[in-house]
Amino acid sequence: MSARSPGFTMKKAVRTSGVAKMAGVHTLRHGFATHLLMKGVDIRRIQDLLGHKSVETTMIYTHVMRTIAPDLRSPLDEL
Repeated sequence: MSARSPGFTMKKAVRTSGVAKMAGVHTLRHGFATHLLMKGVDIRRIQDLLGHKSVETTMIYTHVMRTIAPDLRSPLDEL
């Protein structure tokens, strides 16, 4: 199995499913992080799970959450 196989398999599955919007393996990763945030998992734990060196990279997902759920507030907002 090559490093590109998961991406190829994912794109083929999306095409077969008839979903209009293309999605790749990164879409699964992004969804994973977003769901963790929605469940209240600590941003540092998510950073560790995603392998981000900088928490600022992980914080990108909090901006997405503000679009999805504008009333949701992070404890980090108070810092």
